[in-house]
Amino acid sequence: MTLHILWIQPYKEPEFQDSITDWDVEGFEILGTAAAYTTVETDINNGLCDALELLEKTVGHMEYEERYACSSAAGGLKMISIGLVPELTAQASKEASLGAGAKVWKTYSFNLTKGDMREIEKYHPDIILLTGGTDGGNAECILYNAKMLADLSYDCPIVIAGNRCAAEECQEILEGRTTYICENVMPRLGELNIEPTQKQIREIFLKRIVQGKGLSEASDLVSGIIMPTPSAMLAAMELLSDGWEDCRGIGELVGVDLGGATTDVYSIADGNPANAATVMKGLQEPYAKRSVEGDIGMRYSAQGILEAAGDRKLSKISGINRQKIAGLVEYLGNHTDYIPDNEEMENMDYALACAAVETAVTRHAGSLEQVYTPCGLTYLQSGKDLRRVKYVIVTGGALIHAKHTEEIAKYALYDESTPGSLRPEHAEILVDRKYILAAMGLLSQHYPTAALEIMKKEIAYYGHKE
Repeated sequence: MTLHILWIQPYKEPEFQDSITDWDVEGFEILGTAAAYTTVETDINNGLCDALELLEKTVGHMEYEERYACSSAAGGLKMISIGLVPELTAQASKEASLGAGAKVWKTYSFNLTKGDMREIEKYHPDIILLTGGTDGGNAECILYNAKMLADLSYDCPIVIAGNRCAAEECQEILEGRTTYICENVMPRLGELNIEPTQKQIREIFLKRIVQGKGLSEASDLVSGIIMPTPSAMLAAMELLSDGWEDCRGIGELVGVDLGGATTDVYSIADGNPANAATVMKGLQEPYAKRSVEGDIGMRYSAQGILEAAGDRKLSKISGINRQKIAGLVEYLGNHTDYIPDNEEMENMDYALACAAVETAVTRHAGSLEQVYTPCGLTYLQSGKDLRRVKYVIVTGGALIHAKHTEEIAKYALYDESTPGSLRPEHAEILVDRKYILAAMGLLSQHYPTAALEIMKKEIAYYGHKE
């Protein structure tokens, strides 16, 4: 993990008051950034101190009153979600978890088995989301699963967000454990209600996970860790897309964050069917959506890219002999800190990045299939239709430091060879060159106008100024 620090200086005329609302928003600028390498095995405070020292070498010593931080909780907020029907409440619980900034290891449907419980014990999640049934509907499944979770060997926080008629009984079954009751993630058939659960998950993250992983010691250097990093990223993209009050956003977008272990994809778009001949299949997905591909990454999960794309495709993109692909990918997976130092490995990295972006965005976007009915040809849409999205924003060290970032990013776009995939068709590529999105998501919680204008200046207009 690389720790990033941004120092943001607002412009203020001497005669102005000290209120943030009196500052000239257009005068806000990023004075400097710094990055320091950290791992889950080392103390994050060391990385924080190193990054601050590097920053001061760039901008000099400065006094500041407000300092904000987000954290991936030393490797990510590990969660499992449990629902009833895979396409309904189980999917709703997954959407709630991902939107809160979690890394969902697995989603279980129907009654938990003894084998499921052994998996959960082995994985040792940070939080469990227990859902199932619409309000007044099926209660047997969620009650059964609560009884199974009551035998868990450790006190894992459990968020109960299913059939409200069974919620209190679930809490009674889980007496002695840390539980939270939220509104049902799917109160009525096909209706999503994930915001209350997302808020609760974030609160647990701040109160329990950050402290449990020793990150609270960083409070001497920052004002507080106020949200998970993926939540900050999602908040930034929502703000940049939608705007704030009288400040306009840039419109619907897709964001891709390519890392060493996972690839996160965000979409801020309604994703509704493009025409009346298309029928939605499954749940209506959230306007602001996040997905995490835990098997797709440039180092720790390089093997996952190979398995998803195949050696033939990686060979075609890289120009490397197909027989060598598996060996090179294995080397990268075993040497996670390796930086390519020759043309062959640079080409291998390029191919992996292209395939990772294509795979992750394809999984995130919806799909379209033709179905013939007595009334004629009909189209079934699963997921979000992102073909009309205006922008694709790419971030993450593997992309912003690449030699051919824009070329890699184009693999997020629609490809005629896979006509059923509803990826963006004619979106403009934007690059988070200074790696500021997470920081802007943090800033947006207090000064949204400033965060929006900085993003528009540094990301949306960056390419037009060169």
